[in-house]
Amino acid sequence: MERVIITGVDRSARSRVAADWAAREALRRGLPLRVAHVAPPENLDPVEQWPYRPDTVADHVVAELTARHPSLTVRAVSRTGAPVPELRAASAQAELVVLGLRGEGQHARMPLGSTAAALATGCAGPLVLVPGTLAGLDVPGHTDAVTVGVDARDPAGGALGFAFEAARLHRVRLHAVHAWALPTRAAASPVPVSETDRATWEDHEEDLLSDALRPWRSKYPDVEVREDVLLFPPAEALAHTSETSGLVVVGRHTAPGSTALALLEHARCPVAVVPS
Repeated sequence: MERVIITGVDRSARSRVAADWAAREALRRGLPLRVAHVAPPENLDPVEQWPYRPDTVADHVVAELTARHPSLTVRAVSRTGAPVPELRAASAQAELVVLGLRGEGQHARMPLGSTAAALATGCAGPLVLVPGTLAGLDVPGHTDAVTVGVDARDPAGGALGFAFEAARLHRVRLHAVHAWALPTRAAASPVPVSETDRATWEDHEEDLLSDALRPWRSKYPDVEVREDVLLFPPAEALAHTSETSGLVVVGRHTAPGSTALALLEHARCPVAVVPS
């Protein structure tokens, strides 16, 4: 894997927000940035080339980023084809891929674009999706903390490693969230769960989370970790934490990626989707 960050852009302001996030991350990691734009192969109507031709999109974004971040090492990459396969192929050669949640031409009420959704379930490496509402570093109500979703019964090593490293690089606290559910029989019972039973089950979940995090705490002793066990569905628990986080990290298991997709529908901060 090449030590480079790739950000996919189009002519939307949303993609420029994501590109700026990628630029700051590249500077933080000491890596070069590649600004990639994929144009359709067919000839475009002149109206579709406004305000500038597709083959110059990446160059325009590079010029903006260079003016804003003079020490950034960055170059434009223009490709022709369908965005999903082109960006998926590029992701195999990158340490990190960054995109906006939605691209140009997609309805404002659509929280997640088709390209972002496809890559969230099939990107070769870590993918960060950035909401277009983020205008810069200071987002009201947000902290710099990194949040990671942890399945304490089957912890995703890729997501945990990415999250701990991100917290170390950003020099912020890591918030580890484990979502759990009541035992099936208790959830289906018409009789309310006793406080004693609930406390016992919750203590067990806390022990599972601590066990899952122990080797990572040893590897990253300088990272402050807050452990949280929440009685919510995973996507709901993480969507709530995204309202005050600077970055949420989730694992993408080989099959569905349903938690990641459900979270992205309601994300309020950048979300990193990391393959297992």
